[in-house]
Amino acid sequence: MTEVYIPSCLRPIDSTGLKNLSEQGKANPETIKTLKSKTVLEGQFKNLNYIRGLDPIIVDEPPGLLGEDTAPNPSEMALLSLGSCLSVGIQANATARGIPLHKLEIELEGDINITAVWGTGDIDPNKLLGVREVRAFFTIEADCSKEELEDLVQHATKWSPVANTYINKVPVKPHLVS
Repeated sequence: MTEVYIPSCLRPIDSTGLKNLSEQGKANPETIKTLKSKTVLEGQFKNLNYIRGLDPIIVDEPPGLLGEDTAPNPSEMALLSLGSCLSVGIQANATARGIPLHKLEIELEGDINITAVWGTGDIDPNKLLGVREVRAFFTIEADCSKEELEDLVQHATKWSPVANTYINKVPVKPHLVS
């Protein structure tokens, strides 16, 4: 894993804004937001992914999976989405609890069986696809006890939308448009 420079003090989030978001959630607990993205195949296995008005996010496969190795593959993107979601949750909950964070790093490992090769390989109908287990390793430096950090990590994981996407069954409903 590549070492990354982390400043000694992490940039805080707006605690008033967080409190306002929290109050909105409590006042409207049934609110559902629809997220949208568009994926356009460039060629081979390289895809350009568009979200909101942001620059495209590239997703590719490594050479061992016949890609050009220009970007993370879809499963790696799901893993890094989980890491980012857990990080956001820890930062939000640390802020809500008045815990200043000095360092937050999350290393994730996910086990996946890829022998089905997108439905062209071993397609035993009893095969379980997707990531089977994720291990998350948290390195956190903060002004609180280890017990408080453990509670913070457990709470953020329990309420992480992406962690819950891994944990809970989510129906995927394909529709051919044209």
